[in-house]
Amino acid sequence: RQIRGSVSSPFSLLLRDNYLDNGNNKMAIQQADKLLKKHKDLHCAKVLKAIGLQRTGKQDEAYALAQEVAALEPTDDNSLQALTILYREMHRPELVTKLYEAAVKKVPNSEEYHSHLFMAYARVGEYKKMQQAGMALYKIVPKNPYYFWSVMSLIMQSISAQDENLSKTMFLPLAERMVEKMVKEDKIEAEAEVELYYMILERLEKYKEALDVVRGKLGEKLTSELQSRENKCMAMYKKLRRWPECNALARRLLLKNSDDWQFYITYFDSVFQLIDESWTPPAEEEHSLEGEVHCSIEQAVKFIEERITEESKSSRPLRGPYLAKLELIRRLRHRGCNNEYKLGDPEELMFQYFKKFGDKPCCFTDLKVFVDLLPPSQYTKFIRQLLDVIPLSAAAENEVALPGDIKALQQHLCVVQLSRLLGIYHAMEKKQKLAVVRELMLRYRHGLEFGKSCLKTELQFSDYYCLLAVHLLLDLWLEGEEAAVWQCLTLLEEGLSHSPSNAQFKLLLIRIYCRLGAFEPVSELYSSLDAKHIQHDTIGYLLTRYAGSLGHYTAASQSCNFALRFFHSNQKDTSEYIIQAYKYGAFEKIPEFIAFRNRLNSSLHFAQVRTERMLLDLLLEANISSSLEESIKSMSLSPEEDDIPWKDLRDNRDLTVLFSWDPKDRDISEEHRKLSLEEETLWLRIRSLTLRLVSGLPTLSHTIQPKNSEKTAENGVSSKIDTIRALLQQLEAAVDSGKKFLEQKIQYPVLGPPPTRMAGFFSNGSCQCQTSLFYLVSDIYELDTNGLGKKCTFKMICFILSKAFFLFSFSDLFNKCKGDLIEVRDGTLKTHPNLLENLVFFVETISIALWVLSYCDSVLRPFKSNLQKKKKKKKESSVAMPPVFTHFLDYVTELQTLTSNVIDHIKGLEIILTALKLEELSLKDTLHLQEEKKFTKTVQGKVQSSYHHSVQEIGELLKKRLDTIKKLKI
Repeated sequence: RQIRGSVSSPFSLLLRDNYLDNGNNKMAIQQADKLLKKHKDLHCAKVLKAIGLQRTGKQDEAYALAQEVAALEPTDDNSLQALTILYREMHRPELVTKLYEAAVKKVPNSEEYHSHLFMAYARVGEYKKMQQAGMALYKIVPKNPYYFWSVMSLIMQSISAQDENLSKTMFLPLAERMVEKMVKEDKIEAEAEVELYYMILERLEKYKEALDVVRGKLGEKLTSELQSRENKCMAMYKKLRRWPECNALARRLLLKNSDDWQFYITYFDSVFQLIDESWTPPAEEEHSLEGEVHCSIEQAVKFIEERITEESKSSRPLRGPYLAKLELIRRLRHRGCNNEYKLGDPEELMFQYFKKFGDKPCCFTDLKVFVDLLPPSQYTKFIRQLLDVIPLSAAAENEVALPGDIKALQQHLCVVQLSRLLGIYHAMEKKQKLAVVRELMLRYRHGLEFGKSCLKTELQFSDYYCLLAVHLLLDLWLEGEEAAVWQCLTLLEEGLSHSPSNAQFKLLLIRIYCRLGAFEPVSELYSSLDAKHIQHDTIGYLLTRYAGSLGHYTAASQSCNFALRFFHSNQKDTSEYIIQAYKYGAFEKIPEFIAFRNRLNSSLHFAQVRTERMLLDLLLEANISSSLEESIKSMSLSPEEDDIPWKDLRDNRDLTVLFSWDPKDRDISEEHRKLSLEEETLWLRIRSLTLRLVSGLPTLSHTIQPKNSEKTAENGVSSKIDTIRALLQQLEAAVDSGKKFLEQKIQYPVLGPPPTRMAGFFSNGSCQCQTSLFYLVSDIYELDTNGLGKKCTFKMICFILSKAFFLFSFSDLFNKCKGDLIEVRDGTLKTHPNLLENLVFFVETISIALWVLSYCDSVLRPFKSNLQKKKKKKKESSVAMPPVFTHFLDYVTELQTLTSNVIDHIKGLEIILTALKLEELSLKDTLHLQEEKKFTKTVQGKVQSSYHHSVQEIGELLKKRLDTIKKLKI
């Protein structure tokens, strides 16, 4: 589409039916070939054919054809644009720069080609060349935007410079001089140019000069954003610690709008800074450049009281003044001087605030910030006081009093949320909690009457009642009440049926289903969230953490692909944002886009998904659909390369995406975040090293000729085994660190970060098994190098391949997989999702064993063949074969038998899951209501179906592995 409008007649036929646009790439190639028979030198037709080839997977042919055209250095717009499209699809933006460099040399006065060259440099981050291209463009066409493109490129050089001193002594001063030249010549035209000047001065820490620019004539151009000029002045006053001006400006802005919270914070900060500095206003002069200054607590108290008085006269209620009063009380308390100023009792002020704004959804979040002003002994009294003013009515004396309208419902919801926040529900006994759950669900269902006219995309007014009931049930589940978790799922499914767009219902369902080991319903739930852009990084962990660990391999592949697609497109997309920012003069956004791109490239989640995806691909393909060597080659994996930026890893997860009304001592803390990041990083290191060790196996190819130290040094094989051994040492160190971390026995909040699979990896024996297998690689390599004559190595191999070792590792792992996934106790279901994770680890460990044994087979087979030839020559039938071959065959046989036993166990699990009639179960009456039966049946069916699907996929993969094991015969 980008080039159709300007194509000339010879190849318009190629695009007549929009073959490339519609994905009909083969037809596009055919049409291009027809044209090329008639017009051999039709460059654009060649490039369009190359695009078709690229999209049909023939990258090498496409590249060769494109280079044919590029070598001719075309200058026609059609060919250049078509090549640009092709190179972008190839993810080779650096080739676009060469294309336009050549075009600019041939057509030196073309504004368009110079502009394209600048943007091509922008895509690859060539800031110095951008600076030069910008100035070259300005010389051809002296337009301000081109000049400031060059200035911005200098700023980008300063940002990307490794040497901060170089940045502040060369790049930024040069940029400053370039802008000053335009200022002196009175050539500053646009707001963007003033913004750029301000940015340079700020980065040079010339805050006074920046302030002068904003306050001066140039500052008059800052009009696109509301209060842009005032905000920039305030920022500079703070940098310069000019608290009088800060205070006066904040006071003046609050007089205009007494509901702007950011200026209340600045006002209070400046008042107390002035008090601490013992600042006094001058006797005769003005207090400051911005006018009157308040420098005492008395003035601040009076000012806030005046704002409240003014608010009472306002046509619409304003929350700012009332919250400002509470904020001032908090600050005075912190300084230990609250009693001197009669600002009122916080409890009474919060009560009055509730009466005024209690029907607004924001009331809870407003008061949440100030509940620490209440003494714990007053919590219950405060809640009762709030309840007393809510108009609720009961149909009969013993029935629950319900709201008559939405306003009363919102007020009551606010009180319920505060009750949870103050810990009142946490202090209740089990029976009381169950009673509260029943009451909340009654209120939830009653509240649905007010939302009958709501669209499917709108939330029901009473949804929070359902969420709070689920949170109470989660408390009970953690206390050992197994039935509570099923009730959680039931209520959430019911809530979702009435509010299909409620993200909180979906997120909680995802967390709970995953905790139960049921991944099948999760994919659909996550998909329905319709996560946008950065959310794939911030909340994607909720899906990918469990994607591969619960046996849904197909869904896991899709989940990982979905996440990786976002990260891979980030580089290209961000380049486009940067280019648009240059075009429209949004210079201040360019460093933000660069930082955003770096943040995503260094994402912990990105590194995790990439690693797990490659391990998953090997698990599903290596030695099944293709050899291990081919699989590793297709992924461009190398044991020597570690592309994870360990020092710069960024934890971009949103760990507060799930609403929580828990008190501070129960909620996720900063310590939890740090510990979770440490755990995730340790687990990523273990998984990354495992992947690199596996990728190193094909590099240790067997050579028939015995090796010696000189030859190994020459052909580089020794370096390969050295890499494997170094990685193995790193793996041991990472495992030790992981074990030490787990000794802390950290418990995250139920709605906090999910723990990694590291604990299961250590406890079920997978870790010891996999590590031993990699040590076997090292020992077999020694055998391959030195031959069977070295007894020490020979004995070691025999020991490793002995039955005792095999039974100690794999059999122990199998034992951890035994048991029923769903257990029925007293009419209540209990699940054992850890058995699923153990089965997945078993399949992975068996796969690693298979890859290692394949390497052993490649080493031992030639040895056995040589020995048999020697026996035939010497005709000594009595000569015994070394026992290493027998041990190897025993190992393979045992592995085959054990794998068969696990497959039989999985078949048994399938039979049990198919026969289990969950709908006949009746949960305890205390937790089960008649109207919930439909949703309970749905929930149980989803978990049962998911388990069944898991064991089927695990069983199928294990059968494929067994077929490959059977082929291992020396």
